[in-house]
Amino acid sequence: MDDGLADNGKRKNGNRLTAVAGEAILPRVASLDVRSIEQEALDLTRELCRKPSVSAEDRALDETAELVETLLTAAGFETRQLEVDGAPPAVYGELAGEGDATLLLYNHYDVQPVDPIELWESPPFEPTLRDGRLYARGAADNKAEIGVRLATIRALREAGGALPVTIRWIVEGEEEVASPHFDAIVERHAELLQADGCLWEGSGLALDGRPEIALGFKGNLAIKLDVQALTVDAHSGTAAVLPSAAWRLHAALASIRATDGSVRVQGFQDAVREPSQRAREAVAEQSPSVEDELREFFGVERFVDDLSGVALRERLTFAPTCNICGIHAGYGGPSMKTVLPAHASAWMDFRLVPDQRPADVFELIRSHLDAEGFSDVALTFLASAEPAATEPGDPFASRVIDVAERVIGKPPSIFPLSPASLPIVASLQRHVGVPGLSAPDNPVYGGSAAHAPNEHIRVQDLAPAIEFTIALLDELGAQPKAAATKS
Repeated sequence: MDDGLADNGKRKNGNRLTAVAGEAILPRVASLDVRSIEQEALDLTRELCRKPSVSAEDRALDETAELVETLLTAAGFETRQLEVDGAPPAVYGELAGEGDATLLLYNHYDVQPVDPIELWESPPFEPTLRDGRLYARGAADNKAEIGVRLATIRALREAGGALPVTIRWIVEGEEEVASPHFDAIVERHAELLQADGCLWEGSGLALDGRPEIALGFKGNLAIKLDVQALTVDAHSGTAAVLPSAAWRLHAALASIRATDGSVRVQGFQDAVREPSQRAREAVAEQSPSVEDELREFFGVERFVDDLSGVALRERLTFAPTCNICGIHAGYGGPSMKTVLPAHASAWMDFRLVPDQRPADVFELIRSHLDAEGFSDVALTFLASAEPAATEPGDPFASRVIDVAERVIGKPPSIFPLSPASLPIVASLQRHVGVPGLSAPDNPVYGGSAAHAPNEHIRVQDLAPAIEFTIALLDELGAQPKAAATKS
């Protein structure tokens, strides 16, 4: 892969983290007691996971921010809380290193709601170690990664004093509700976040053991549809003459997405950018185990349109989606209630690809409903995120990919565009202009059940994440000061 280097060993655009470094990046891993770091990471993860920091319910956010700041301070960071009106505080920390390079880290301390609580095998905010796995809400997404990063930084400082790079770290509290205030925080504090490269919330290992690296994320538009057909619920015997909110909602949803899966909203596909050849090549070289993971973790025998192989991975990566997240109408309890629902609601999300914009798609959906005769269907904008990505050939990305392969011993599986969304990426690119990616420093795997009951990490995945983090920090700090240039 072209690393974009000039002959003098510096990155052509002057970014320090992409300078050529020596091959010897693994000795530090061997010299440290990874097992003790693993234990500290596990302890830190437990401490963080005891906080019920559910942003959708505005639970324990301030106290979790205080805990995060305390932990960063104890690791040697100079910290402060970054605040904007209406948002829980984001925690910022800075730790000076002996090298000239600066690395930005991003994490979030908020978690998803725990519903349905009855499916949890142990209390979601009482971290439980069982069969080599730590179960807790937020363990995989993404408090274990905070634990890994903190424990590794502490160990490196204890072993050698200063880190090889300066680290700037921002940990926010609204990622699970689409980070509605993160853009304002970044715009206001862009100078604090200047860096040569950024590690976003991380990825883990594929089923076949290959490290996964995401260079970008799809955007997201979350909406709610509401139909009010009657003033109150009616006896179902009146369904012969009274309108049904549930059937009206069903018709509106069917107008948006055809039975073949295509989106019927006029103009929905118009802004979709054709993937580059380099991005397609990255998908073709991805681990094929993604199919095995999907089958194993979700119990499916066949995929939509009988997709398989590269065609499946390309659709997963490059195609926008139209999804119904939830529907509510009438009665949903035990046995039966013969009721004609007065009101019906549906929650939808659309995963968007470059260059689709959430605000534009929302207006297209509103226009579509009106044109199809559903002007009575109320449409509410809930949340959004812009699609954003780092180019596959970016020199910083190339360097991280190289470290991952050397540490894990297998070629990384590269995702030019992750099927998920990470709202912060577009904000960091817009206001800071820092290249970034999700690297395998998060001890997660495809079956971690993030966002679901019994979320967990496997203890066995802590060591590879720690070893990668140690090696990467050494690699990024390996360039001599005399050869460094300012961004």
